[in-house]
Amino acid sequence: MSEGTQDGPIAISGVKPVAIVGAGFSGTLLTINLVRQGARVVLVERDGGHFAKGVAYGTRQVSHLLNVRASNMSAFPEDPDHFLRWLGCDTGPERGEKASRFVPRPTYGHYLHEQLMAALSASPELLTIRQGEACDAERSADGVTLHMADGELLEARALVLASGNFPPAMLRVLADLPETLLKPDPWAPDALEGLGSDAHVLLVGAGLTAVDMAVSLDRVGFAGRITALSRRGLLPRAHALEGPAVKPVERPAERGAALLHRLRERARQVDWREAVDELRPHTLALWRLHDREQQARLLRHLRPWWDVHRHRLAPPVAERVTQMQGEGRLNVVAGRILSVEEQGDQAQLVWRPRGQEDKRAMAVDRILLCTGPESDIALCGDPLLDRLAARGLIRSDRHRLGLDVDHAGRLIDAEGAADECLLAVGPLTRGAFWESVAVPDIRRQVWTTARMMTQSHWVGGEGL
Repeated sequence: MSEGTQDGPIAISGVKPVAIVGAGFSGTLLTINLVRQGARVVLVERDGGHFAKGVAYGTRQVSHLLNVRASNMSAFPEDPDHFLRWLGCDTGPERGEKASRFVPRPTYGHYLHEQLMAALSASPELLTIRQGEACDAERSADGVTLHMADGELLEARALVLASGNFPPAMLRVLADLPETLLKPDPWAPDALEGLGSDAHVLLVGAGLTAVDMAVSLDRVGFAGRITALSRRGLLPRAHALEGPAVKPVERPAERGAALLHRLRERARQVDWREAVDELRPHTLALWRLHDREQQARLLRHLRPWWDVHRHRLAPPVAERVTQMQGEGRLNVVAGRILSVEEQGDQAQLVWRPRGQEDKRAMAVDRILLCTGPESDIALCGDPLLDRLAARGLIRSDRHRLGLDVDHAGRLIDAEGAADECLLAVGPLTRGAFWESVAVPDIRRQVWTTARMMTQSHWVGGEGL
């Protein structure tokens, strides 16, 4: 065990593999990077259909587009044109136009899967893919013993949690509704089935997941009404048709409200997208420079606005959403659900619009929970995290955005010590890294983690 949050190489020796739990984007990319550095890896995933895809890229609907342009979706930070070459659009007079496209998410899922299979083909002696559920782990003197649900024990020299995003947390006010009316997982195969032509669907939430569900309903020919209800009624903003030319700027010196004022002032000078994107290289440093109370205020007051400007819609998706709103098929409202009860084949809701005292009634035929992923590990219901927490090997970060990790991604236990053999990557680490949910951020994180775990980051730079 190492004390505190001191950065440095993660000493991994011996012949045991690194166990990575979760084969979405984070786990897949870390696996590939480790194998490239000559490390043995066993990649564990409970859902075989999500290998190298995860929920985000496991969708089969081509109407679900990436939220980042193809030019910035390479899996490898050292090779920014890798994805463009895979698409076959990295050269020629139309390169710029093609690089600005927003590719269907299933296409990107195929890309990731192909990279994982290429790593397996190139180094079969280093990579093992294991389908099954990891339900417990014990720390040993020289590594970790991972317990699988089928009884198998996997001995590893290090364990990396790459679970990605968990399903939305159940809202207490909706908990008693039957599954015929409420679909807690909007990505479930039957979430959109059995809806009549005049049905009314309620999307609880108005973020990226709600947009995906609205587009999915439109795609299958749903002709009824859709209402998206969230506390603030904020839809994600759209990308520009052409990406803004963002030049490097120095890290802002302002904090808190002054930083927000600076951002607003900059947005009046240039396109707001450019103003936001200028901050991206500095968001991690700015997040860490704010103390706990300042971070809490940012999360409470600024996060909803930051999210809708930072995590944007592809222009074709935004155009379709606007068209659905103009046709009266999609209505976005701000408010809070006060009560709900089952009445026949419908759910009868009472809700209060934001900023008003009057209550309103709404009858819906289907409710899809689109509130975004649960981040509090105490509530996500993951067996492995529950057991690790019970053993005192992990704890929530101070804002309950995920797991508490140090600046190297090492998990911090109940006593406040970081363990060199227990790590996390991806969305689970947003409490420490903040921007650890999108491809451009995660690919850099796992690239760094792989080199730290294999000590290859010391070669050359330290004169070894």
